[in-house]
Amino acid sequence: MKMIAGSLQWAAFIIASSIAAPVAIAALFHLDGADTADFIQRTMLVLGIAGILQSLVGHKLPINEGPAGLWWGVFTIYAGFAGILYTDANATLQVLQSGMLYAGVLFVLFAAMGLMDRMKGLFTPTITFIYLLLLVLQLSGTFVKGMMGLPNESGRVEGTVIFGSLLTLGFTFWISGHRNPLLRRYSVLISICAGWLIFILLGKGQFPAVSGNDFISLPNLFAFGPPVLNGGMMITSFFITLLLIANMMASIRVMEGTLRREFKEDVPNRIRQAGFFAGINQFIAGAFSAVGPVPISGAAGFVSATKMRSIWPFVAGCLLIVIVTFFPAAMLVLSSLPAPVACAVTFVIFTGMVRMAFHELSSTSDLERSLKVVAIGLMSGVGFMFLPPDSLSELPAAIAATLSNGLVTGTVIALLYEQWLLRRTT
Repeated sequence: MKMIAGSLQWAAFIIASSIAAPVAIAALFHLDGADTADFIQRTMLVLGIAGILQSLVGHKLPINEGPAGLWWGVFTIYAGFAGILYTDANATLQVLQSGMLYAGVLFVLFAAMGLMDRMKGLFTPTITFIYLLLLVLQLSGTFVKGMMGLPNESGRVEGTVIFGSLLTLGFTFWISGHRNPLLRRYSVLISICAGWLIFILLGKGQFPAVSGNDFISLPNLFAFGPPVLNGGMMITSFFITLLLIANMMASIRVMEGTLRREFKEDVPNRIRQAGFFAGINQFIAGAFSAVGPVPISGAAGFVSATKMRSIWPFVAGCLLIVIVTFFPAAMLVLSSLPAPVACAVTFVIFTGMVRMAFHELSSTSDLERSLKVVAIGLMSGVGFMFLPPDSLSELPAAIAATLSNGLVTGTVIALLYEQWLLRRTT
């Protein structure tokens, strides 16, 4: 029973935190309803497979994979190239799927060369603090907007949605801090179900009709066409891979800190294995014409909130997602989860990430130096978050994708500044 409930909870969390990216990308490329459903199906399939591979033979930690924000940024930028640099949207997506194949090869090469192990030492408690805080700052706007019913056709907040979100938010805070350890353990699953019921009662959510769908649907390989060679995308993939490595290592570092602090568990170094299977996962994403995955730092907040450290419910949850993607009716039901519910529950999980961030900062040996690095990192990262997306349209895609992501830009700047300070004082 524990395994079933735990796997359902992980599956619900993965879907709730990942469904927005493929939906938004499909809208950018003006995919029709059927193509959008196929794109969501392939992306969720890749996320499930990626989570299983990493947890069993990669880093061996309960860290779910989500659509990489960096790839989301590249998709957004390249959507503007359709009909300009490339003949149409399909040709543009064909180049993007090829880019993930390039990234897969690069990941494997970097892992084989030992680059991963050299980079791990760069992620000090100070850098982890900056990464976590920038992550929360970057996502908090999305959570709050979602709980207010934005974006929508009218462009205005909806009172009923806000009321339902507040009820869901309050319930999630209450049950996640409940005295009963069993309720705390499954607080995410219970909160999602309760929030869904609240929105159904308020007339803002419903279970979709599933009749008329194919019973089983197999995902297509290279849905946008065969791989192509593209020099610009090769260069973009090189820089994106380096940043994805940094993102991956930050997520692993956060989970390791959570396991040591809350479960007194020593975690072996498996960065090289994680890098190798990250490459395989990028390759799988390219082959299935999906969005490239990356380990998600929010998994640490999930584990901290639910105290579910065991790897097996996580593996079962990923396997459940893989199985569900073959059944369109089930995918339709799961993808109909009201966005405000997902935002409210995830909001609570990410409040725990703030606590983790300050725990990391408190473990630094030189607080004054750390505060200097924090000031530079946060000022830079938050500043880049406010850049209008259109202002970067004339820059090369790799640079534009990096600068449009304040999380990555601020973390890299802080990392470079801290290394400069360390070398200056030695």
